[in-house]
Amino acid sequence: MLFQVYGDNAVWQWLGWILVFCCLIGANELARRTKTGGIVAFLVVPAVLTVYFVTIYVAAAAGADWALNNPTYVHMTSWFHYAKLYAATAGCIGFMALKYRWGNIGKSDWFKCFPFVIVAINILIAVVSDFESAFRAWGTTWVSTEGVTLMGGWHNVFNGVAGLINIACMTGWFGIYVSKKKDDMLWPDMTWVFIVAYDLWNFCYTYNCLPTHSWYCGLALLLAPTVANFFWNKGGWIQNRANTLAIWCMFAQVFPMFQDYSVFSTQSVNNTNVNLAVSLVALTANVLALGYILIRAKRQGVNPWIQEAFKGTRDYEQAIARAE
Repeated sequence: MLFQVYGDNAVWQWLGWILVFCCLIGANELARRTKTGGIVAFLVVPAVLTVYFVTIYVAAAAGADWALNNPTYVHMTSWFHYAKLYAATAGCIGFMALKYRWGNIGKSDWFKCFPFVIVAINILIAVVSDFESAFRAWGTTWVSTEGVTLMGGWHNVFNGVAGLINIACMTGWFGIYVSKKKDDMLWPDMTWVFIVAYDLWNFCYTYNCLPTHSWYCGLALLLAPTVANFFWNKGGWIQNRANTLAIWCMFAQVFPMFQDYSVFSTQSVNNTNVNLAVSLVALTANVLALGYILIRAKRQGVNPWIQEAFKGTRDYEQAIARAE
């Protein structure tokens, strides 16, 4: 098994997974359907949390006991968590600018490449983290600033390469649209080909580098936007992904005890062979996805990054039918 979901806490672990999955889907729907919901979720709440985070660190530097013992200060000290939170939030704000056509930026054609840029940045943050483990502890283990034991080796390299390939699998960078109902930013060319490759790569990243969190941020968090895209929000996957990621990062940063030391806590098996197998699956999927994209682009005579490569496919046509 990939996770230690057996024993006395198994029922709580599965219940926790179901709660996270359902809450993320619900929170995404609230944030995407109205302008007020999006502003509260991705402008107001992050602003309040920023004040909270700064206050904690200033107070901790001054030696205040409440800050030194604060769960966020003790358990969420890695640079990665803050980078991911603010990069994901920036993506949500940029997507709202495009969706609601805020200002000159939201109305401009050049800004339509923003989704590609911010997703690439988010992928690179994770790739750097994978390579960090390989560099710090090749063939052995190291303990992160949060006290988590991580393994370094080929699994990190293979998945880091998979992440770089995954960036190249994003096609139709300027093919960004607004839905007729004005509730979604659509990227029709981001079909199941990319989504599956991304999900496998990102799951492997969390499995390699966040073994105590991967049950939630590697499975529940990835499946929530994917399910929404496949069943009722076709073409809106990247918006779903950014929304759920930002919301999850905010929750996890303030309430780390949910994952780290409660009945809901779930560990991966943390086995080198398992990590290697997962990374090879992720790398293979991304190589196949990029190969398919290049073959399709050659047959159509298009540049798959500047032009849309998946016109005529079922996913693309269902998504573009929702555009205004």
